[in-house]
Amino acid sequence: MGADDLARKRHILTRKAPAIGRGISTGVVLKDGDVFLLTRPSGSVPMKGPHGFGLYHHDCRFLDGYVLRIDGKVPIALTSTSADGFKGIFELTNPELPRPGGPTLDKHEIAIRWDRLLEGHRLMLHEVIRVRNFASVAVDIGVSLAFRAGFEDLYVVRGLCVERPGTLHPARWDGDRLELRYDGADGIVRTTGIQFFRRPDRTELDGRRARFRLRLEPGAEEEIALSIALAESRRGEVRPAAPASRPDLAEIERGRRAANAERTEGLTQVHTDRERLARVMDRSLRDLAMLRSELDGQAYYAAGVPWFVALFGRDSILVALETLAHDPSVAEQTLRLLARYQGKVDDAARDEEPGKILHELRVGELAHLGLIPHTPYYGTVDATPLFLVLVARHAAWTGRLDLFRELRPSVDAALAWIADQGESRETGFVQYRSRATGGLANQCWKDSGDAIVMEDGRLARQPIAPVEVQGYVYLAKTALAGLFERDGAAEVAARLRREASALKERFRRAYWLPDKGFLALALTPDGPAAVLSSNPGQALWSGIVGAEEARRTMESMLGSPMFSGWGIRTLASSERRYNPVAYHRGTVWPHDNALIAAGFRRYGFDDAACRVFEGIVEASTYFPMRRLPETFSGFDRRDYGVPVRYPVACHPQAWSAASVPFLLQRLLGLTPEAFENRLRIVRPVLPTSIDAVSLRRLRVGSAEVDLAFERGPGGHATARVLRNEGGLEVRVERDGVDPE
Repeated sequence: MGADDLARKRHILTRKAPAIGRGISTGVVLKDGDVFLLTRPSGSVPMKGPHGFGLYHHDCRFLDGYVLRIDGKVPIALTSTSADGFKGIFELTNPELPRPGGPTLDKHEIAIRWDRLLEGHRLMLHEVIRVRNFASVAVDIGVSLAFRAGFEDLYVVRGLCVERPGTLHPARWDGDRLELRYDGADGIVRTTGIQFFRRPDRTELDGRRARFRLRLEPGAEEEIALSIALAESRRGEVRPAAPASRPDLAEIERGRRAANAERTEGLTQVHTDRERLARVMDRSLRDLAMLRSELDGQAYYAAGVPWFVALFGRDSILVALETLAHDPSVAEQTLRLLARYQGKVDDAARDEEPGKILHELRVGELAHLGLIPHTPYYGTVDATPLFLVLVARHAAWTGRLDLFRELRPSVDAALAWIADQGESRETGFVQYRSRATGGLANQCWKDSGDAIVMEDGRLARQPIAPVEVQGYVYLAKTALAGLFERDGAAEVAARLRREASALKERFRRAYWLPDKGFLALALTPDGPAAVLSSNPGQALWSGIVGAEEARRTMESMLGSPMFSGWGIRTLASSERRYNPVAYHRGTVWPHDNALIAAGFRRYGFDDAACRVFEGIVEASTYFPMRRLPETFSGFDRRDYGVPVRYPVACHPQAWSAASVPFLLQRLLGLTPEAFENRLRIVRPVLPTSIDAVSLRRLRVGSAEVDLAFERGPGGHATARVLRNEGGLEVRVERDGVDPE
């Protein structure tokens, strides 16, 4: 790269761009494979202004404007649904429409049903727009469809970069087909081909609008069908085109449903006596299926729509951890995929170090050109220990050593990174210091630039050692020790246990703030970040916290400054930098709450775990389709009586979708010991809102069981085995210690 290119690179990375102007919290999402569509409830994508709506593939927005109008006016949205993920239905009606030379057509006389079907593996969106006349007289209606495609990289959409380095071509009509084209500077030609199966009566606006004139008798219906095909190709290659003839959407839908049913056939199923929980669980599992993506032939959970449809280290690992009881196969594939991209060299430009697990991998134009560091980018210190935790947890559920042995070089490299790169010789704790231009300032799960704050409100200086990351390291070493021992490496196992024990003692001395009664958010060059945050709750999940400190941590998590009534805030309302709508300084994150509640269970705080479960499940009922978003605002429940949306939160979002299934698993105390062909059920509890839960086809090793739980006095639950294939020993422990 020459001097001019380097200067241009710095310009793109550092220049500020406008923020996204419209929230997406009410957006309707379709996703199938690596293609997703985010629209307004009306089904349209705004034609003007900065926004995040559109049709995306491979980090590129192939449509950033798409509006339906009748007689020049935007229809009224009545309802919409995308419950299946790959299919959307929008019901619209007309506003008042003046008639040339006649009376005004009253509103609600025209019904418009807009059906959409994503066919992700073919990169196609199929649509049928049905217009029906409910008026008592015949009407002539003009229907127009306008399109806009800027082919922006996702980082341009998000306002993090400002330039589109390629060439955008004028729109071109070829008969009934509209082609929008962009020649990327990375050598990839990206096209959006729109094939109409009814010839437009007129096209205009530089070729980007199609007009139809419909004559509708009373009760009559007309329809407009089209397919939108996305394509990426090298210059000179033949590009795929939209189908020349109208596809059979009913057949495509049947095939899609059959494929989904086949994929979920062997997965653990949850049944409950309460409709609220049943619907939340169903939505969660549907969203997880929707977010399942593939890269290099391996499945993983994409982090969230629309900003994070990509492979993430931390996110993809945590979701795989949260869903091991439902489908351990995704965890196995995710581990292989992350091992393939594990850091090999020391590269400051991408925060890469040998043995480090990636933070984020992007595959769009700016990544191809090296204008962003996400190729992949390694700016995270928690993905590496979490990778090791997932290796151990996967083995506990499957009773297999083969994956551990296969990944042993990656496991060793990750442990070496913790020892040689991550664990500071000065402090003995894993810490981070950002090195990459355009990289993340903060490299823990709270990775926004203003997330880590000091008591006086200042931003923390680097290097920073987050409290929960030390817990992840402790958990990784304690969990892996058993695997090494089982594989004949007793000396390695003993060393890991010694290191974990020493870390736990260092941790107590460094992070506990006796005058505050809670654990510091992080260690910094200026001393502990002595603010009350949710991060110590995640440290409970790992088991690194002492018993008395754990009790006081639990009490601080459920005090009014932290617990909003819907969930635990990321930062206490009593802190100087608290803001209920700041991304990591006061919002409520479902996955954060799930890990904290798991920590409560670990230390025997069952009532506290149930309280968190109840808050999160009830909050979900106020969001469309009971879909938990990435995060929501931290306003107190008493203020509004409903959870307040965070304007640009991802939805669906993978670790939010996995939160309720994981919370339920932890309340039931499911503790697999597959190597011993055993399932421990440790202190099963159910909150007051649930009387009964059953699990079907729960797999532990090669065995499969059906279990039934019923709530008894004090919330304690009884457990019965309904079916047992494989001779699994099921042990119910009323007073056992939950190791997870």
